[in-house]
Amino acid sequence: MKTIVICSGGLDSVSLAYKVAAENTLHSLLSFDYGQRHKKELDYAATCAAALGVPHQIIDIRTIGASLTGSALTDDIDVPDGHYAEDSMKVTVVPNRNAIMLAIAFGVAAAQDADAVATAVHGGDHFIYPDCRPGFIDAFQIMQDQALDGYASVRLYTPFVNGSKADIVTSGAAHNTPFADTWSCYKGGAIHCGRCGTCVERIEAFALAGVSDPTEYADPEFWRQAMANGAVK
Repeated sequence: MKTIVICSGGLDSVSLAYKVAAENTLHSLLSFDYGQRHKKELDYAATCAAALGVPHQIIDIRTIGASLTGSALTDDIDVPDGHYAEDSMKVTVVPNRNAIMLAIAFGVAAAQDADAVATAVHGGDHFIYPDCRPGFIDAFQIMQDQALDGYASVRLYTPFVNGSKADIVTSGAAHNTPFADTWSCYKGGAIHCGRCGTCVERIEAFALAGVSDPTEYADPEFWRQAMANGAVK
């Protein structure tokens, strides 16, 4: 299948790009600028596309993102520290973000005669992000089948949707993903903070997968405390 990968430049989506490149036909990478404070992740998506030798398109939806207020990823709100199992992490939700991006991606895929759109949602996202859950994925495919009926047939490929972040690290290692060339931290500093939900999850995933983590963190030990706190939620 000629597959477009939605690539943020993060660990999950870059690992997915390498998996698709190894197992299918990687058509291109598609990224979105929605006004995220960690916009530097897009540079890592560009690096991934260059390494895999495929086109990379960044779609500017900042005007849409500006209307999706109330998220720490787009507004002047502190990104919380801790584990994703903590209620405080709900402030990182950007309403309908994946639904919006996927709808655009399916339009691009239909226009460019691609067979599939791939996104790296996984089980660790389910607690916080409703548009990362299997129910949403199934419903979105049904909706797109109707939206493109008679024009194109595009599949939604989500190989990690029922797996863990550690499974993604394992897959990434198997496909020689350059983990150092990925960006996860929501705070967008000079190096990964080691304290926000996505940093904690990243460190934990490498530890559980038994894969060496090449990432430099400002606080490489905080995750242990966060995990202990999150376990009781």
